[in-house]
Amino acid sequence: MTPLESSPAWKALARHHSEIEPLHLRDLFATDPHRFDRFSREACGLLMDWSKHRITDRTLALLFELARERDLEGWRDRMFAGERINWTENRAVLHVALRNRSNRPILIDGQDVMPEINAVLARMADFTARVRGGEWKGYTGRPIRDVVNIGIGGSDLGPRMVVRALRPYGEGGPRVHFVANVDATELAETLEGLDPEATLFVIASKTFTTLETLTNARSARAWLVERLGSEAAVARHFVAVSTNREAVAAFGIDIDNMFGFWEWVGGRFSLWSAIGLPIALAVGMERFEALLAGAHAMDEHFRTAPLEENLPVILGLLGLWYADFFRAPTWAVLPYDQSLELFPAWLQQTEMESNGKRVDRAGRIVSWPTSPVVWGAPGTNGQHAFFQLIHQGTQLVPADFIATARSHHPWGDHHRLLLANCLAQTEALMRGKSEAEVRRELEAEGLSGEALERLLPHKLFPGNRPTTTLLMEQLTPERLGALIALYEHKVFVQGAVWGINSFDQWGVELGKQLAGAISPELVEGRASEGHDASTRGLMEWYLRHRG
Repeated sequence: MTPLESSPAWKALARHHSEIEPLHLRDLFATDPHRFDRFSREACGLLMDWSKHRITDRTLALLFELARERDLEGWRDRMFAGERINWTENRAVLHVALRNRSNRPILIDGQDVMPEINAVLARMADFTARVRGGEWKGYTGRPIRDVVNIGIGGSDLGPRMVVRALRPYGEGGPRVHFVANVDATELAETLEGLDPEATLFVIASKTFTTLETLTNARSARAWLVERLGSEAAVARHFVAVSTNREAVAAFGIDIDNMFGFWEWVGGRFSLWSAIGLPIALAVGMERFEALLAGAHAMDEHFRTAPLEENLPVILGLLGLWYADFFRAPTWAVLPYDQSLELFPAWLQQTEMESNGKRVDRAGRIVSWPTSPVVWGAPGTNGQHAFFQLIHQGTQLVPADFIATARSHHPWGDHHRLLLANCLAQTEALMRGKSEAEVRRELEAEGLSGEALERLLPHKLFPGNRPTTTLLMEQLTPERLGALIALYEHKVFVQGAVWGINSFDQWGVELGKQLAGAISPELVEGRASEGHDASTRGLMEWYLRHRG
């Protein structure tokens, strides 16, 4: 594989960057009244506006040329065809099959995976209907009122984010809670006030060996058995999402209440599988399937649309443009909808665990930046926290703004004010405020002379800060599915162009291995000589003070 920086399009983009860098977005808009029309598109119920980016037609042409040189379309087609593009683990990458509402055959090694997927969905639908309808009873005959999902990483972040986002659709279902952190505080505070007779636990772990998940699951099991007085209660209050039948049965869970999935489902792309069971329990299977349908619509758009009209491709290439040529170290994601408050946290794993890689497909250390640091918070809260840095700080922070035209809570003028702030922020970041504008403003306030000159530089806004705006009519299951799939495919696009494997996560493993070595030493009350002086000193301090 040719190194990325040897690509003709990459070299052309490097030269082009020197032409773009001095241009200001304010001037680009002033000279092109049709800029929004040319640099915005609508697909799958989402309007994406990328006109407030530091680009020209030439920039996009070179980025599309780079994508073609790096065989983005070929890699995309191989993913949809079920090829083992996760080459370090020899696995296919088929989260798109999980939401394949067309039901067309998708093959792995000649075997259509759709019948098995449909069978699991049918079992989820049956179980969800029984729990939500009160037919599923706990050990004492009480219906379920609370569901606690115990998982971590992809078995937690995706379902947790979606359940929060779709809370307006949760009427008639149980309350759904999430526990991930091995810090007992999260489990204890979640169980506080719950009725064990009416609580169902979903243990989500592909291998059923994940340390944090199993530690929390065992503690939840002990809590339930102590309060209900029988080990037999476990079978009526615990279900599993896993592939390890033996470990699930040993825990006390009836195998009939285990929901499986497959090795080709990556953790951070798994909310579409049985890992999404808490979503279905929260909002009903019909709405879970609507979520799948929205994602499938975006899959079809990504699979079939020309690169120049393809929203995930454009979003991914813009991210690459800033990370690699402007060397922007971070990217902000700013949902102007409180229901999406967990979206940045979900996206952190989706992007940084996928593309936080330092070697290419050939195992060579890359010489270009890969994933930026992804961060963000809902507007308008962020405006009163970190927007100062985005507007006037020394780092370039590209940002995505996400908003809806209609709120699920249309109280008074709240939503109009929210949208006004969203649109005003993108305009302010683009335009800035020039010295002449600030000077006129201060003079109108009666300032002059030394007082004016002293204050003037503090009120200057450089502008020229790039933003993408994504709008949808309302946050529905379908639109949320499309939004999530949009960002999943953005990650794929960048990984394909960078030439890295977006679907493994070896960097997660080292800390787990070392924790496995340290934990028994903390039980025994000793720190071995095999640790460095710092780690040994910290362990010894803990052992003296743990009480």
